[in-house]
Amino acid sequence: MTGTGCDIVALKAINVDRTKQANFYSKIIITAEKSLYDEALSAVVPFEHFVWLAWSVKESVYKFLQRGNPDLVFSPSKINIKKLTVPAPIPSFKVETEGQGFDNNRVYSGFIMYGDQQFYSRSTLNNDLIFSVVNDVDDFTATYWGIKKIDSSEPDVQSAAVRIFILNSLNSLFPGEGLRIEKSPYGYPMVFQNDTELPVIISFAHHDLWVAYSFMLNS
Repeated sequence: MTGTGCDIVALKAINVDRTKQANFYSKIIITAEKSLYDEALSAVVPFEHFVWLAWSVKESVYKFLQRGNPDLVFSPSKINIKKLTVPAPIPSFKVETEGQGFDNNRVYSGFIMYGDQQFYSRSTLNNDLIFSVVNDVDDFTATYWGIKKIDSSEPDVQSAAVRIFILNSLNSLFPGEGLRIEKSPYGYPMVFQNDTELPVIISFAHHDLWVAYSFMLNS
């Protein structure tokens, strides 16, 4: 059931001290993930960034799953990051950009389990943000994505801005009038052109002054 899910975290909006407290981070990462950090990542990623990286990956998995299971409740401890590969050398990632697929030498690559379901992630991390995209196959060549900074963190502005952002990208693939995004009865976004639902699986996210999207063509 190939699809997509994405999430973004604005690092300047997080509470660093609170993130480092065990009674907070233990709601997001499990003991095995803390050990993964201590053994393989502590030299290159600040702990508070790892916690929110884990959050963004798990939130992305949840968004992927929600399309097929609308009643699913987000439970970070049930979505387990088994492996996270750090790019070497650590890249400087452009913060406002769009693309298709990922250069695996420039992103953090993850392997995640939810029950017996396998997922894969690609994440970018810099001083401004963490952005993650997931798929249920380890191939992102058909995944389109984008990251953009906006002028206001007001929810209405965020919601409108991310929809305009993704529609501008989709318009290059589906030119013409009447392109719009609607919410399904189960809460996930759908793309229409006039009265026709398009074969596109989309996900979007916003936090503080950042918005992001991912989508795949469902051929």
